[in-house]
Amino acid sequence: MAKLQIRKVGDPVLRKVCRPVDVINERVLTLLDDMKDTMREADGCGLAAPQVGILRRIVVIETEESGLIELINPKIVARAGEQVEVEGCLSVPGKSGVTHRPMHVTVRALNRNGEEIEIRGSGLLARAFCHELDHLDGKLYIDIAEDIQ
Repeated sequence: MAKLQIRKVGDPVLRKVCRPVDVINERVLTLLDDMKDTMREADGCGLAAPQVGILRRIVVIETEESGLIELINPKIVARAGEQVEVEGCLSVPGKSGVTHRPMHVTVRALNRNGEEIEIRGSGLLARAFCHELDHLDGKLYIDIAEDIQ
């Protein structure tokens, strides 16, 4: 699959709100595959479509605990607790900062087959859900981070 260019902080596409996906077609499926490969090549645990210049509500996340998760038109439907951890981003290379995120998050989305799914995540997965879904609304973790190094 193709390795896509990851957009960096300062690129205006990272500050735009993404449009929903209306139809899951070959183009969307190819984008999911290419985003997965790009994320793995960059050694990340999540990637949102605007990070590769596509203004659609598409996210891929992969943690050791969760395996690969592909989300189309994701929405956070529940949050609980709090975690305060260091966070980084493929679009903000070489920097990290402390953020406050929910400890538990539930996301509802479509999978690559167009089926509605609901996934619960805690710890790192909850953080990844929040981080990647923020990208879909033009937000970066540096907007909320403290002690950016």
